[in-house]
Amino acid sequence: MDKDVVSAKIESLRRCVQRIQDKTPASAETLAGDRDLQDIICINLERAVQGCVDLAAHMIADADLPAPTTMAESFDRLSNLKLIPAELSSRMKKAVGFRNIAVHAYQSINWAIVYSIITRWLDDFRAFAEAIGRAASL
Repeated sequence: MDKDVVSAKIESLRRCVQRIQDKTPASAETLAGDRDLQDIICINLERAVQGCVDLAAHMIADADLPAPTTMAESFDRLSNLKLIPAELSSRMKKAVGFRNIAVHAYQSINWAIVYSIITRWLDDFRAFAEAIGRAASL
């Protein structure tokens, strides 16, 4: 495993999460009415999810396992390897679902749901980064 790659990806993930936190408005209504905030938050959520998928792929390759067939499957593999808890795997798979909606159906995003994600679930990204950091002995 290339610890420098893992470290850089974890740092990128942390920056995305911090950017989301810094730009989180006081209400879902504010988010729904501010296209600039929507763009900043959405792109950083997409990047955060992609960073987690990239980290998962790196860890799976290091374990000499075949590549997963879906992004969501990456988190099941990490759970099976005991690198992340099953509950976190489940929540990360939901994050992949959001990412897919954000990438492919941006116009139909429910900003109240996004607000819920950014005010309740950002710690999942932090927990993921910590777990991978521990697994990589960073």
